Amino acid sequence: MATTLKRKLLLYSFVAFYAFAGIMHFITPEVYLKVIPDWLGNKTLLNYAAGAVEIAVALLALFPATRKFAGYLAIAMLAAFIISHVYFIQLGSCAGDLCIPEWIGYFRLIVIHPLLMYWAWKISKL
Repeated sequence: MATTLKRKLLLYSFVAFYAFAGIMHFITPEVYLKVIPDWLGNKTLLNYAAGAVEIAVALLALFPATRKFAGYLAIAMLAAFIISHVYFIQLGSCAGDLCIPEWIGYFRLIVIHPLLMYWAWKISKL
């Protein structure tokens, strides 16, 4: 019983996290646009594509038949996001007027990001 509850919590928090993250790309694109390097091309298109993929990950994770794909897609997406996390640190851990201490930028990249990848991998195994 406790294992089932843990699995549901792991899954539904993952779905909520990625759905929220994806929606935020559409509600507050200006935050994300500032941390996309110019050399990647059309920042607006990349931002909306990232948001759409995050929402797709959330939806795909809901169904056992597509959950493994959702986990692997999330890992690939997070790997691609490393570019923006490094760029954010190069900008002094600032996205426009929003600045955080530099150590938090590194902590997000070195600790949080791998944990998110591990979470996605765990979801792929449910």
